Amino acid sequence: MKNIISLFILVACLIIAASSAYAVECPEEGGSFPELLLPVPQDAAHKDYLGIQEKGSFKISEIKAPVVIVEIFSMYCPYCQKEAPLVNELYNEIDKRDLEGKIKIIGIGAGNTPFEVQFFKKQYDIAFPLFPDETFAVHKAIGDVRTPYFFVFETGGESRIFYSKAGSIEDPKKFLDLIIKKTGI
Repeated sequence: MKNIISLFILVACLIIAASSAYAVECPEEGGSFPELLLPVPQDAAHKDYLGIQEKGSFKISEIKAPVVIVEIFSMYCPYCQKEAPLVNELYNEIDKRDLEGKIKIIGIGAGNTPFEVQFFKKQYDIAFPLFPDETFAVHKAIGDVRTPYFFVFETGGESRIFYSKAGSIEDPKKFLDLIIKKTGI
């Protein structure tokens, strides 16, 4: 019995060590946002919004704006559902302040299929592009963050991250003021 317990503990330790060897840490403020590939939106208005002309896929750094806000969400996350109106308000505030050419927002649905992403988009009347990540490839590349999670980064050069945090943005106007201050826009 003692040998079985020792063997179990050894196997558990090996599994943990092996899985942590492949773990990706969440990109932090001051670091670089990973170069992610996303499918080009089928919606012409979303292509125009992002400044993407091609078909197939595009690099997230190719979005035509100096600053990009990425929300990692899941349609099944009650916190993400509660956050949707606030993110919509943020999108509208960016437009109201005439910053749409300088700041773009996208959402990435961790573990969500295209159908689920479209359902979430329709349910919460989301105006900005949302992308499915049904295989969790993007989610893994950014460190398996909890949802909702927000990144704010520059698109040119090193893709420096200005903001990287889980949870609510709470006050869209104050959040936008913070982004403007941190990015110098």
